[in-house]
This record gives sequence, structure tokens and C-alpha cells, in this order.
Amino acid sequence: MGVLNVTPDSFSDGGRFIDPERALQHAREMVAAGASFIDVGGESTRPGAEPVSVEQELERVVPLVAAIRAELDVVVSVDTSTPEVMREAVAAGAGLINDVRALQRPGALAMAATLEVPVCLMHMLGEPGTMQVAPHYQDVIAEVSAFLLQRIECCEAAGIDRSRLLVDPGFGFGKTLEHNLQLLRGLDRFARLGVPLLVGMSRKSMVGAVLGRADPADRLYGSLAVAVMAAQAGAQILRVHDVKETHDALAMVDAVKKTRLVGED
Repeated sequence: MGVLNVTPDSFSDGGRFIDPERALQHAREMVAAGASFIDVGGESTRPGAEPVSVEQELERVVPLVAAIRAELDVVVSVDTSTPEVMREAVAAGAGLINDVRALQRPGALAMAATLEVPVCLMHMLGEPGTMQVAPHYQDVIAEVSAFLLQRIECCEAAGIDRSRLLVDPGFGFGKTLEHNLQLLRGLDRFARLGVPLLVGMSRKSMVGAVLGRADPADRLYGSLAVAVMAAQAGAQILRVHDVKETHDALAMVDAVKKTRLVGED
């Protein structure tokens, strides 16, 4: 899943793709590099981010979704928590709702139930503006899993079939470095939820903290390492900025997984 932020303030590429033609060109490049999904976001969710109006988000997201779908053979994911944006983006051709708030904004759950496209439910402790202020867990894997299971059950009760759901443990969203490392170490446990797993660690501060890389652009190799580990632990979708490099790394993981040893059933 290639990241396409049409925001002025996203942590890694904020402002680079505000121009619609530049954004569309980047989508073309990511698809050519191997992206199966393009994740379009019009509201930054980096730590400390301020919310945007519904009108701003619609203006940023919907025309780009339509342009990508008109030209490229790719699933467009809309990175939003806003019901109106979900509705208009799906009408424009989006095939996946990727919600960092797990359909908890007023009206989001009911809206997603009517749209009949898959939904990714992510865990976030608090809101972007405050989520990194002393986050605390007794057992981060157990608590994140319990939250995601509760949201799956809410979706099913609202009429969203489990077959339409994905989950994301939300690396960096209300987690310390140690929490993030624990989540990655125990990522295979999320298979117990019985739905596909989406993971986004590309260029995040957890990589920068371990490697001493302050600039997100300098975190490629660390990002590739965590992408490979996530794929080996069962993640089906990797949300990344560096599509070509990650595609090659995951192709090697896939080749090894498909290789049968003598004596294996």
C-alpha cells in the first residue's frame, strides 16, 4: 500500500503532493513500482496534528480518488475518519476505508455499514494532538487486541460482515518506542482476531529512535527491516512510502515462504 498524503503537515511528506497533478504522478509511480493499493489521506494524523474541516478534507481527497481510479488499475484506500469523506470518496471510486479511529467518530460506523466496501480498523490511544503524551499500557499486545476485537464486534452488530474487516495495531499512535517494539515482536498474535492485518511502520519515529535518524527520509533501511519482519509475522498489507524498495524486499519474503523443503507436506 503506497502512501499518498495530500496534506501540508504529514510527518514525512507533508506538502509534497498538494498539487493534484504531482499527486497523480506519484500515484502512477507507486503503481508502476508494485503498489496494489494507494492510500489517499487529506488529514494529517501525525503526533500533534490539528484537525481539518470536512470541506478541506473533501476538497483534497475526492478529486484525487476519482482521478486515480479513472486512470490506474489499483485499489484506492481513503485514509479518513469522517463519514462525509467516506461517502464521497467511495462514490468517486475508493475501494477501502482506512480509519485510524476505528469508526468511532459520530456517524462513521453507520456510514461504513451502508457503503459495502472493506474497512481497516486501527488502534489509537487518544487523539493525534495528545496521543504521545505519556501513553501507558499494562500489556500493550493484549490491550490493543482487546480494543480491535471490540471494534470488530461493534462492526458486526452494525451489519458489517467480518469478511469486510481488516485491523491495524497502530504503530506510533499512542505508543512509546518500547510499546512499538513489543507490538512488532508479538505481531503474530493478532492472527487470533481472524481478519487480515495491515501494518504501517514506514519512516516512523520508532525507526528513527532505534537508528538515530532524525530525518524521516533517512529511515529507508530500517523501514525495510520492519516491513520484512511484519510480513514474516503474518501482515498481509504493508503501508509504505518507499514502494519499489519494499516491493523487492517482500518479493524475497514471499519467494522463501513458497519454497517447500524435502519432507514437508
